[in-house]
Amino acid sequence: MRKDPILIAGPCVIENRKMLYKIAGFINTMKKSIRYPLFFKASFDKANRSSIDSFRGVGLKRGLKLLKEIKNEFGLKILTDIHETYQVEKVSEIVDVIQIPAFLSRQTDLIIEAAKSGKMVNIKKGQFMSPKEALLAFEKAIKHTNNRVFITERGTTFGYSDLVVDFRTADFLLSHGVEVIMDITHSCQKPANSNNSSGGDKRYAFAFSKIAGAMGFSGLYAEVHPSPTNALSDSSIQLSPDEYEMALKLYLKFYENN
Repeated sequence: MRKDPILIAGPCVIENRKMLYKIAGFINTMKKSIRYPLFFKASFDKANRSSIDSFRGVGLKRGLKLLKEIKNEFGLKILTDIHETYQVEKVSEIVDVIQIPAFLSRQTDLIIEAAKSGKMVNIKKGQFMSPKEALLAFEKAIKHTNNRVFITERGTTFGYSDLVVDFRTADFLLSHGVEVIMDITHSCQKPANSNNSSGGDKRYAFAFSKIAGAMGFSGLYAEVHPSPTNALSDSSIQLSPDEYEMALKLYLKFYENN
């Protein structure tokens, strides 16, 4: 019997308290009408931004304070990224899922430390990873925890400025008992271009939602912002609340009929 899917949504990065509360309120409202676990995600630091001039976030101390406020105010489960092993202890005091960023998905010490925290672990599959390499990353974590470990698909590098989603990866991982989540927003991304920032086309997010549901992906991951065009990161791929609601309904429709 398969487990309930895990649904993850929230802004790319914590910009300010007002924005965070606005999206958390929306997700909390959605939670009341969905019978599956809904997790709020936001990063306190985006340490892998393309340009040194790009906005990174509010930092560890301020970020965790705000995430704790969201958890207490709305009763939402929380997911956030880590970039260094020393962050695990502080982050695990607040969050329910610790996320390993895609560019760090082969960092053994980081994965193991996250797993040892006892929290659920979500490993974003690196754009450079083969299906077998993604399975090896999963095994690093699952050997050090009794909690759930996920691999999140977010596309594979295709040339220097594009990503493609090869759904054979998910089929391989699912066949090995791995819980695979579909990131419908980062999979629409086009890596850093001539203006030193990433672009993308979020129209594909809805197709990815349907395919993920039909294939039986273990969850859906999306970046959601109250005003995507004004977002300080990933402005071209973040979904508005209405767009996210539409994408989620498509995923659940195909998932439940699978």
